[in-house]
Order: sequence, then structure tokens, then C-alpha cells
Amino acid sequence: MKKRGKKYIELLNKIDKSKLYSKEDAIKLLKETNLCNFDASVELAIKLNIDTKKADQQIRGATVLPNGIGKNKKVVVLAKGEQAEAAKKALADYVGENDLIEKIEKEKWLDFDVLIATPEMMPALSKIGKFLGPKVLMPNPKTGTVTTEVKKAVEDVKKGRIEYRTDSYGIIHVIMGKVSFDEQKLLENLIYFIELTLKNKPSTIKGVYVKSISVSTTMGPSIKIDINSFDK
Repeated sequence: MKKRGKKYIELLNKIDKSKLYSKEDAIKLLKETNLCNFDASVELAIKLNIDTKKADQQIRGATVLPNGIGKNKKVVVLAKGEQAEAAKKALADYVGENDLIEKIEKEKWLDFDVLIATPEMMPALSKIGKFLGPKVLMPNPKTGTVTTEVKKAVEDVKKGRIEYRTDSYGIIHVIMGKVSFDEQKLLENLIYFIELTLKNKPSTIKGVYVKSISVSTTMGPSIKIDINSFDK
């Protein structure tokens, strides 16, 4: 078992692990239990009552949180002609065609956070799908990263768009902001994403859909939230 430091134990003692906190109290406590001396990320974990082996119960998508996530992501765009020009005007960090695909393939170049491609670039990109896939960088229509609306896609990422998907345990992990955000901004991001998750409930799921919700800061202790507090 990993040994925790004295400061972590002190912060952990502020949290009642048997309690489900209201969303407001959880955000307040979150800021009080930040372990880092830097502007830590705020992480959200939602455990869903789904069978991830069933295709119709796999939750995946992308969205722009109301207040962003406080991080400027590096964006690569694979496009030609007018779409490439649109990407440059939208301030994509790198824009290219086969030259960038070759760079990724030969140099194992991954100095970016998001890869956006037009449909016409996908056949050439597919040859390095096995390399990009495990790193969750392969463009996908479901997350809006395979698109003909390149300008909007780049702008959304720069605004703080996040991609989300359930892991093999039925849990969604996302970044929902920074500790430096005020409580209201964190609350707005949290409420928005919970409501989005509820809207994405598969029609085949009966009974309880959201099993648990928790938030934490980078390296900080987890705080459980009462799902019923979102009804208020």
C-alpha cells in the first residue's frame, strides 16, 4: 500500500469518508483540501451502472464546459486547402497534411493534446491508428475531431473542450477546472457535466444510472457528492 505523507493525512481527516456531501459543500471542501503548491486541476469521477461490453451502453463524446478547464491545449490539424487556412486562422498550433503524419510516425512525435482531421485525411492517418489509439489521440467523429468544420473544432478546443468516455469499469474521468477557479465557476462546470451525463443515459438502462460522483484535486483526497443535491 502506498504510504501517504503527513500533509495528505491531515487533509484526509477533514473529509468524512462515510458522508455524501452536497455539491456546494464538496466544492468548498475541495479547495480546502488542495495538496499542491501549484494551480492543481480539479478532477471529476462518475461511476455509472452500465455494462461497457454492450455497444449501446458505452458513453463517449466531447463538450465545452461553461467556464473551460483553465488549460491551453496544443492542437494539431490535418487538413488541405481552405480547411487548412481556416485552422490557421483559428490559431491551431500545427497545421499540415502527410508531412505531419510522417512526423508522428517516424519521430513518435506527440507534442500536442488534440488531433483534428478532415475526413479526407483519415485514410492516410489510419496507418498510424495503432500508435495513436492507445494514447487516446486518434480523431473520431463522435468527439468532433473528424470534421469538416475545422474552425469551430479548433475554437472549441481552445475554449476548453473536453473529451470523455467510460473506462472498462464504467467510470468517466474528466478535468473540470482549476483550483484557482472560484467556487461558482467550478459549480457551474460540475452541474453542466452531471446534467450532460444524465441526458446521455442509454435507454436500455433501468433503475439507478449514476452510482457515485466524486471530485478531487491533483494528488488530493476524493470527496463523494450526493447525487440528490443536483435536484435542488
